[in-house]
Amino acid sequence: MTALAPETGPSAWIGSALDWRAEALHTLDPAELREIGEAVRALGERDLPEITPATFPLPTLGPRLQRLGEELRTGRGFLLLRGISVAAWEADDLARIYAGLGAHIGRLIPQSWHGELLGHVMDVSDVEAAARGYQAGGSQRFHTDTCDVVSLMCVRAAQSGGVSRIASVAALHNRLLETRPDLLETLFGDYVFRRMELDAEHGSGRLVKTVAIFSRASGQLSCNVSGSYPKRAVEAGDATMSARQIEALDELERLAASPEFYLDMTIGEGDIQFLNNRTILHGRTEYEDWPELARRRHLMRLWLEVPSWPPLPANQGMHGADDHAGWLRQRTPFMELPSRWMAAMTARKRLQPA
Repeated sequence: MTALAPETGPSAWIGSALDWRAEALHTLDPAELREIGEAVRALGERDLPEITPATFPLPTLGPRLQRLGEELRTGRGFLLLRGISVAAWEADDLARIYAGLGAHIGRLIPQSWHGELLGHVMDVSDVEAAARGYQAGGSQRFHTDTCDVVSLMCVRAAQSGGVSRIASVAALHNRLLETRPDLLETLFGDYVFRRMELDAEHGSGRLVKTVAIFSRASGQLSCNVSGSYPKRAVEAGDATMSARQIEALDELERLAASPEFYLDMTIGEGDIQFLNNRTILHGRTEYEDWPELARRRHLMRLWLEVPSWPPLPANQGMHGADDHAGWLRQRTPFMELPSRWMAAMTARKRLQPA
């Protein structure tokens, strides 16, 4: 049996009792904004893999961002940077600024078999037949990704809604320990996840993986959860889930989605959110979008690997270095820049039946 004990410390926060603006909002001051401007102008038109702390120097802000990586691991686990004007920069320069800030926290890693180092969160489900959740409209259930830090930068807001909703893994763990320790123990056990086929094909070739939802193998409680991957495994015949395993996942989702536990963060245009992907579940609320592609809600996304953190537990995370190497072979130079990505989406949209 798993040794169960309550989690303590700043990561065990309750959303209904927390004011994130007081706890986790940093507004960039004029000197920091000048550093960012000087860095992106000196950078020129470099491709994203060339953006590093050396090529995007931030003499005073850089050390703060480096410290942020450790603060995300040991503190509340989230931060919002505010102050960048989207009107002041071309979209491609915004992407370079975002990548440059991220590079001071960790290493940019690819997010799918396409090899993209910067993702675009926009509803393109009318363009992409197999659009993933972050590129389809509507709400998103609570989940984690496969990285140390997941980040979003808002380029264009929706008409209404689309709020980032987060919950503390440690707080959910503690409530389950109080009310359903049997389900908590189940979440420390083995689940079978089935990856997306193209992610596996272009990566390690491994399609199915045994995963623990909760783990302490890194020395700190961490969580790896997705509602779709275990269901895919069952539907494909890779595994079965017991009634208790299903109940444990459902109860974790129910608690996270309760107003007591979740915290809503509005990410305004130019804002950048950083989340500890191991200790925080994230999702989003419903939203009303613009019909025109060029006006739709648009956020950019980074997945970061932080070198100073203990390795992700081997029984968590759906992707690894062997996948990243294969995925990056699919990448083409400059493919993530907003101008190129939007041009490709617009061209595909024009080919859709009227």
